[in-house]
Amino acid sequence: MAKLGSSFWRVGHGREIELGSTAVIMAIVNVTPDSFSDGGRYDSVDKAVAHALDAVEAGAGIIDIGGESTRPDAESVDAREEQARVLPVIEALRGKTEALISIDTYRAETARLAVEAGAHIVNDVFGLQKEPDIADIAARTGAGLCVMHTGRDRDKLDDVIADQFLFLERSLEIAGRAGVVRDRIVLDPGFGFAKDTDENLELMARCDELQRLGFPILAGTSRKRFVGAVTGREAADRDAGTAATSVLLRLKGAAIFRVHDVAINRDALAVTDAMLKARDAFERKGTL
Repeated sequence: MAKLGSSFWRVGHGREIELGSTAVIMAIVNVTPDSFSDGGRYDSVDKAVAHALDAVEAGAGIIDIGGESTRPDAESVDAREEQARVLPVIEALRGKTEALISIDTYRAETARLAVEAGAHIVNDVFGLQKEPDIADIAARTGAGLCVMHTGRDRDKLDDVIADQFLFLERSLEIAGRAGVVRDRIVLDPGFGFAKDTDENLELMARCDELQRLGFPILAGTSRKRFVGAVTGREAADRDAGTAATSVLLRLKGAAIFRVHDVAINRDALAVTDAMLKARDAFERKGTL
């Protein structure tokens, strides 16, 4: 089991959040008609805001708002449509909760407008490599930056961890050139993004190796296809399987968990954190 140190993730608008000592939950709010497990459920401002506030009440520290589905073969939307979906939700939430707000986008202009509207974090599923200017937005605004690995639209290395390092080190070079400060960055290994079931399971088993990069890890396994392959369940019924992945990845050192069902993951991670604290206390006692 990985050792869990404590650090602070500095994000936009002068905010920060502690990572390490207690798992942090990022709740998914898809303001879309076609997301793979909840498309259309929160596709109005009122529904999305109510869902986000419910997630905060259930234990989420971060709300991740997306306006374009990233499921395989999803229909693309243009920037104006994406912005029309997400910006009113961010503006409405800004005055209703102290939870951090994240914008799930790979578009630099959407990121800029979202941070102006009140978002604290930019979550880029293309790891800064689709629109590199998104790194400049993060640097200029001081937003927190989540850099995700993807295997889409590129040739991957055979070894899953070697490919993580290849892709993420390139992303970190882009962030560094733009002037993004290290303590504003977290990394996401991109479970499910052009990875088959075996690759996802191996990535889970070896996720602690990513700590060599020196950044906190965000895990986004919620209701993913590989969870369904293991459990035999459809997307809407994969929350128990997701909670199991959250526990396992917490033991591998992940700090943030991006999920649909906050309550079941909060409980699973609370038990995990309690065990880890008991382990650390026992080990300290043994060294006295």
